[in-house]
Amino acid sequence: MDVVTQMQRQLIQYTSSLFQEGFLDDQFNQLQQLQDESNPEFVVEVVTLFFEDAERLLNELSKSLQVEQESIDFRKVDAQVHQLKGSSSSIGAQRVQRVCIAFRNFCEQQNVEGCLKSLQEIKQEYSLVKTKLETLFKMEKQLFAARGSISR
Repeated sequence: MDVVTQMQRQLIQYTSSLFQEGFLDDQFNQLQQLQDESNPEFVVEVVTLFFEDAERLLNELSKSLQVEQESIDFRKVDAQVHQLKGSSSSIGAQRVQRVCIAFRNFCEQQNVEGCLKSLQEIKQEYSLVKTKLETLFKMEKQLFAARGSISR
């Protein structure tokens, strides 16, 4: 088996593991189908925007939920979580999206402990999906550098 074929197999296995482990859902496939020769970096660009947006929102959420604050604006927190849920949904980051749903329920109940716990879970899931997607993009780049192609 040549190197390119081996790299293609590894990429396919890795990608399918991301779906099996629930990191990604079909929305990611739909995103990939929007990519073509005229815009070969489309998915990387969209996901990079998601990373930037998510990190900004996670920082805002951390500030909004600081324990030393006298009162927490749960509507503001909910709006921030809703935004993160939408952007994670748009790229197919399923596990991040799921934690956002639970987080919004805690906002509705004005449950500070639940919100703080959810914030930690979101940070963890976000960090995991970011690492996994960065690995995926690196594998794709290596495959292209070896003159391989990706079949979708």
